Amino acid sequence: MEAIPPPSFSLQTALIKSLKQAKPAFLRYYYMTFENLDLIAPIQKALKTEGYEKPTPIQEQAIPVILKRKDLLGCAQTGTGKTAAFAIPMLQIMYNEKQADKGSKKIKALILTPTRELAIQIGESFKAYGQHTGLRHVVIFGGVSQKSQTDALQSGVDILVATPGRLLDLMNQGFVDLRHISLFTLDEADRMLDMGFVHDVKKVIAKLPAKRQSLFFSATMPPAIVKLASAILIDPVKVEVTPVSSTADTVGQAVYFVDKKSKKSLLLHMLEDEAIESVLVFTRTKHLANRVSQDLTKAGVRAEAIHGNKSQNARQNALQNFKNRKTRVLVATDIAARGIDVDELSHVINFDLPNVPETYVHRIGRTGRAGASGMAYSFCDAEERAYLKDIHKLIGKNIPVVEDHPFPAQDTAPVQAKAPERRQQQGQKRTTDFRKSRNNWSGRGRQNRD
Repeated sequence: MEAIPPPSFSLQTALIKSLKQAKPAFLRYYYMTFENLDLIAPIQKALKTEGYEKPTPIQEQAIPVILKRKDLLGCAQTGTGKTAAFAIPMLQIMYNEKQADKGSKKIKALILTPTRELAIQIGESFKAYGQHTGLRHVVIFGGVSQKSQTDALQSGVDILVATPGRLLDLMNQGFVDLRHISLFTLDEADRMLDMGFVHDVKKVIAKLPAKRQSLFFSATMPPAIVKLASAILIDPVKVEVTPVSSTADTVGQAVYFVDKKSKKSLLLHMLEDEAIESVLVFTRTKHLANRVSQDLTKAGVRAEAIHGNKSQNARQNALQNFKNRKTRVLVATDIAARGIDVDELSHVINFDLPNVPETYVHRIGRTGRAGASGMAYSFCDAEERAYLKDIHKLIGKNIPVVEDHPFPAQDTAPVQAKAPERRQQQGQKRTTDFRKSRNNWSGRGRQNRD
């Protein structure tokens, strides 16, 4: 039988082109690179320097929308590459505007974020992606002297990254003028709500020009956040990647049933495993974070705590030591840990289970980021069985139980205390509210920016 000749080069090219246009999910991921996103040369060069090749799903979807100067509502859990999804197109837009208005020292872009750690992380991202653009960015946050921040502002800034409190303070002192903002990003909106910053956010928004592009990012969409988004955005494009009820496939999960009094002993036992090179341990309270850190240090384990009562310098030093692997264990509360971005974090341990199930997803999302693998272990005492049940319901599966360990729980019945019951009910209500609001989101235009 005569062999069938291979298709000509031109035919092969046509076939590949047609397959790209069809864009099934696996082919889109295979072919999509940052070069396909129409990014300017200075940003392409920076991304290559940083080792970026393929965009994550949220980057692939959000970057073209933002470059078209449309408002965007982004719903994505932590670890999806969200910061780059808005930082890269913002840099490109600001770069193009700068070329048309050289010499301007006016602030043209604002990113509002809830925590100091996250603000610093975002600033590092703008520095990395914008290293060849000549754009100037400044990060301002409270807890430290404002002198270096005000000096930088007076020297001229293109892009401002800020936390609400310090921003309002410097606005009142006349150091920050938001009248020329053309691009505004509100990041971690749900955390703003949790931390009680919504009123401050509204004060900032009231000072922004009515004519602007707005980007809104939140991992969850409770009713208050839906209302805030409706007030900020005009006819937004919605981008939703991996809803909060999902846990990343790259994160392995396991739960240990253990009595509360044996949790520290179990933690020390687990840390005897040298494979746990770098671990973020979550506690429910600041006081317990300190105690766990101190106990680990006494046992010869390099550990530090990070929470809201720590000074800014102490928090940054602890985080830097953890990133540099000088510290093996970082013990954190939920709010302090928001925005922690550590390359190749191998493990997360929930010393306490969170009483709100969405928080569990946020916590374990600190590992297994950007395609890397990770492991999340949870300690569950009798009082926390109801929380575990809520988590199972949210993520749609049961977490495997580790039964062979030296500190098995003696008390297997949940304690019927009023406080845990009340916290459980609050967690269930927030889960229900989130699901209803996510399903009912209509993307309505803004009725009132204020």
